[in-house]
This record gives sequence, C-alpha cells and structure tokens, in this order.
Amino acid sequence: MSAGRARRRGQRRRYDVLGLLVAAVIGFPVYWMVLTAFRPATEILRLPPEFWPSSPTLANFSRAMGTETFWANVRSSAVIGLGTVVVSLLVGTLAAFALARFRFAGRKAFVVVILTVQMIPLAALVIPVYLLLNDAGLTDSLVGVIAVYLVFTLPFTVWMLHGFIAAIPVELEEAAMVDGCGRLGAFVRVVLPLLAPGLVATSVFAMVQAWNEYVLVYVLLSTPEKQTLSIWLVSFQTSFGTDYGGLMAGATLTALPVVVFFLAVHRKIAAGLATGAVKG
Repeated sequence: MSAGRARRRGQRRRYDVLGLLVAAVIGFPVYWMVLTAFRPATEILRLPPEFWPSSPTLANFSRAMGTETFWANVRSSAVIGLGTVVVSLLVGTLAAFALARFRFAGRKAFVVVILTVQMIPLAALVIPVYLLLNDAGLTDSLVGVIAVYLVFTLPFTVWMLHGFIAAIPVELEEAAMVDGCGRLGAFVRVVLPLLAPGLVATSVFAMVQAWNEYVLVYVLLSTPEKQTLSIWLVSFQTSFGTDYGGLMAGATLTALPVVVFFLAVHRKIAAGLATGAVKG
C-alpha cells in the first residue's frame, strides 16, 4: 500500500515538473517582452543577453504613450472590443437558448452553418468582406469592423452558450413558470444567473479575438486615429530601423487590459469551461 502511494506521489511530482517546464516555455516570450520594455536602449541588443535589466527605465513606456495616435487607438480598440463582446453575448445568448430549448425547422442546418463558419480561414474572406462593406459605406468605420467581427465571434458564442444552457435543468424554468413567471421571467431570473460562468468564459474569447485581430482591421480602417492598437504597434518599425524598446513597451500596454480582465474573471472561466465540457 505504501509502495503504491509512493509511486503515485512520484508520478504526480513528475507531472508537476513537466507542467512547470511547459509553463516556462510558453511564458518565456512574454517575460522577455516585458523585460525588454524596461531595458534602456543600450542594453536591448547587448550580447550575451542579461535576464534582468541592470538599469530599469520607464522611458520606453513614456515614449510609446506619447505617440500621436496612442490614446485614439486605445479608444478604437476599446469600442471595437466592447462592442463586439456586448452584441455577441446579447444575440448569441438568445440564439443559444432557442437552440438548446426549442425544436424548430432547420435546427440541424443552423448547427451545420455555425460549425462551418468557424472552419473558414479569416484571410480568405478579406477581399469579399471589404467589397461588401464598401458597397454598404462602412469601410473606415468602427461599426463596420464590429459587424465583421460578429461574423466570426457569434458562431463560437452560440455554440459555447448552447452547451451551458443545455446543462441547466429545464425543470428549474418549469418550476419558475409554475410559480408565476412567464418564459421571459424564467429566462431572466433562473437561466441568466446560472449562465454567468458561461457568459464570462465566452466574453473572454470574443474580447481576445477582437482585441488582437490584425488583418481585417488593417484592411478596413485607413484613418490612423481610427485604427486599433494592433496596427499602432507597426509604427515602431520605420525605414531607419525598429524601436525595440518602444515596440515591447507598446506590446506590454496592449496586452495589459486583456490580462487584467482575464485575472479578474479566471475563476468563472474555469467553472464555465468545466460546465461546458460536461454537456454539449
């Protein structure tokens, strides 16, 4: 018995060490990005590289935040990200509820369309999407970008939330309706509170997609003040060379809102993913 327990303990330690090694490999580029953001220009390209700056500085952050379009690009990223998340959750929740609770004509075809859209590579749709928005007068418009992002985030949102709603016992809604609630009241008072982990997990995915996307926003937005932070980072590459310090500081600032949001809701995400994995 003791030999078996010792073997299991040794196996668990090996898994722990393996997990730490994988986390170190994945996290090292992020560590180097943040480290470079705090290095003075004289240390960034020094050989051999040092794993901690000898003279940490905030000059790179100051230079990045002082660029002409930084705050305008922050505003554009926030509008596009939040707009995509809010509309995606609003429409996706209602569609997922209908998919999970009702049997209607074309339901299977609807599911096939949702899964198929997620398989289409984004780059293949750049030109058709641009021509379509150009005809609608929505190029160089934040509304147009949000509408395009919804095409890619809504199918995933509906599919994810469908699993969460299916995991909620329908008997709870029926009990609420017996107590006097209508269909809408049962949805708001029973389903939505239980759906909170799923909404959080799905919103993180939609936010990351909208915040980090580059190709479509580069094609659709031409005014520098309307472009997002992912496009703004390219401004640190000039014909005279790359400002690595400013670029890494800008990348750190760009990643910071998503990281803070993730840390704030990560417990809900873990609970939500576990629930979605049980019943799809």
